[in-house]
Parts: sequence; C-alpha cells; structure tokens
Amino acid sequence: MTRGEYRVGINFNPSNDDKVAQIKRAAADLIDLIEDIPILGAETEEQLLLSAEVARLKALAQTHIEDAAMWAVKAATKPAINN
Repeated sequence: MTRGEYRVGINFNPSNDDKVAQIKRAAADLIDLIEDIPILGAETEEQLLLSAEVARLKALAQTHIEDAAMWAVKAATKPAINN
C-alpha cells in the first residue's frame, strides 16, 4: 500500500460507491506524486533551510489533498433531502 493509499483510506468504502473509489484513487495518486518530489541533502545552513521548506510544502500539499478528498467523498455520498 502506498503512502497516498494509506492516507486516504483507499480500502474504506463500505457502500462500494464507484465515485468514492475514483476520488480516493485520484487523491492517493496525487499524494504519491508529491511524495516523490526530492528533498535534497543539506551541507550548509541555507541548504538545510531550503530542505526544511520543501518538506513543509510537501506536507501541506498532501494534507490539503487529504482534506479535499474527504470533502469530495462527503459531497458524493450526501443523501438527498426528503421534504
């Protein structure tokens, strides 16, 4: 299981909804793509700060993708209002 699949809970889809599966697959793939962005080693303090910044940006992007997937699944599974 990839990091993206783990983070979005790719196997958790109790209703077996195809739209939920599509949302989670797309989010997992994007998280994995971001995970592959290299964080270069640091030999100087400036390089260390840059490496830390790249790691921070990767983490933020992945977190927002997790959030977006959660809200998208909620939208896809929201039942109709019965009046």
